[in-house]
Amino acid sequence: MTAIFSAHLVGASHGYSADASEDTPALDELRAAVAATDRWYLDYLETVSSQQLSEPVAFVFTDGDKALMSRQEMLTHVVLHGVYHRGEAGRILAQISVTPPWDTFAVHLHRAEPSRRLQKQREPLGA
Repeated sequence: MTAIFSAHLVGASHGYSADASEDTPALDELRAAVAATDRWYLDYLETVSSQQLSEPVAFVFTDGDKALMSRQEMLTHVVLHGVYHRGEAGRILAQISVTPPWDTFAVHLHRAEPSRRLQKQREPLGA
């Protein structure tokens, strides 16, 4: 999906006729593809202008439906779409009696920067 929307963002053809592949790639191949796509998005975000982000872009979904979204809306969709899949994975793990990992964004921030846990209590804004 992220490779599809990266093509939409720049008005290029992505070559996909469905949102799921027929063949499951090997883990190493999948890891390399995800890393390349992540790099593409990071590079894109460094070069895209505010004006370009607000511009509407016409495109066609893989099911043939026509669409119109701004680049900012497309990027938001890409970010939020992964949340859906994470929720589904957690639901499936719970169904098979496996406790899903505690992997929220807040947990990530505090694991990445443990000093955040040492901050003093601050007054709420507007207090």
